[in-house]
Amino acid sequence: MSSLDAIDRQLLAILQSDVSLSIEELAERVGLTKTPCWRRIQKLEKSGIIRRKVALLDAEVLGLPVSVFVQVKTNQHSAEWADSFSAAMAGLPEVVDCYRMAGDYDYILRVVVSDVAAYDHFYKKLIAHPGISDVASNFAMEQIKSTTELPIPPGD
Repeated sequence: MSSLDAIDRQLLAILQSDVSLSIEELAERVGLTKTPCWRRIQKLEKSGIIRRKVALLDAEVLGLPVSVFVQVKTNQHSAEWADSFSAAMAGLPEVVDCYRMAGDYDYILRVVVSDVAAYDHFYKKLIAHPGISDVASNFAMEQIKSTTELPIPPGD
């Protein structure tokens, strides 16, 4: 990321906050004209720094107010099993985050559902995957902070 200058960093910070701004508005905020601003954004997209542009939805308004953090242990550690598990998680829309971990559990999932009964339905699908040896479910009581905005490191 060291090849980013101050304007690139400004653009990234602004885009993380509001991707709906026009090129004209972005250019004005960072002190550029439209074409150089557009070129910088294209470069950031091509480099992979900007992975995609999405709309962030409100889970509660959509009827998905329950977040569950699910820790999964496995007794299988082959590449084939890991690929199979990854594919299974990709196919479960309730899983919004899935990480392979170091520590006591092998994976941690963040699952969003409508209620405990919906989680129970999800849980039954999860434990049907062969090789899972333990599952621990932790229901979130309150969301204190949630952001998609990454802290942008300062330049050199």
